[in-house]
Amino acid sequence: MKTFLILTKRNVKLFFKDKGMFFTSLITPAILLVLYATFLGNVYRDSFTSNLPEYFTLSEDLIDGLVASQLISSILAVSCVTVAFCSNFLMVQDKVNGTVKDLRISPVKPSLLSMSYYISTMISTLLICFAAASVCLIYVSFSGWYMTVSDVLFLLLDIFLLVLFGTALSSIINFFLSTQGQISAVGTIISAGYGFLCGAYMPISSFSNGLQKALSFFPGTYGTSLIRNHSMRGVLNEIQNQGVPSEVIEKIKDSLDCNLYFFGNKVEFSAMYIILTVTVTVIIAAYILLNIFKKNKV
Repeated sequence: MKTFLILTKRNVKLFFKDKGMFFTSLITPAILLVLYATFLGNVYRDSFTSNLPEYFTLSEDLIDGLVASQLISSILAVSCVTVAFCSNFLMVQDKVNGTVKDLRISPVKPSLLSMSYYISTMISTLLICFAAASVCLIYVSFSGWYMTVSDVLFLLLDIFLLVLFGTALSSIINFFLSTQGQISAVGTIISAGYGFLCGAYMPISSFSNGLQKALSFFPGTYGTSLIRNHSMRGVLNEIQNQGVPSEVIEKIKDSLDCNLYFFGNKVEFSAMYIILTVTVTVIIAAYILLNIFKKNKV
């Protein structure tokens, strides 16, 4: 345990000491917030208002609150994974500079070494994502606050689970990387593509039926849906209290991916949490086994 703590502490220190990795990870959510608010705000607003009955009007505060909640849910859903990849590049850098070879020929168990990378990445990513969540919540408070304390707590839980998923996913992918060029390529691909795969940039409901069914197998979509539900629940309830029929509210939830369907069957919250938890467990187990196999092979 002492060795594990030393390795984990060493990895966290090196991450925050590397100004390039740290500031890249830290600034990503801030850049996304500016870009989303600037370019996607009106798109989200038009998408929402188009689902309202023609005879019904809502206050600007409610609309602004809904748009802001959708914006931050998209930002946090993407950041939990992309930041994890940035934080986990330390594992690849240790391969590049040869540090990992020294660690593998030492008495340190491969499972211990692999988990030290995982836990240190998780800690670094959580610190950044919780800081990003604080900024996002401040933004929502200025735009239109309708969240309850339980909404915020569940949102933090969703972030925690999605960070676990992002860290596990980055660990098993980064296991196969060994050069700086590969780091850059994977970082670019994840940053550009993950937001579409998980439904953060565009709701999955706007895709074709075939693509919707394909993406329903991707665990990240359920993490995005959980964050959407807990960031938007309060404002959607207030909209319903203003007199919007429940059928219209459900239609809005469908269009925003608050409701997800697996081959026509609605996926409940409990099932989403189970999917994320099981996925993280399986990926971590595979990641540890890969490290053990490589150690034995060496």
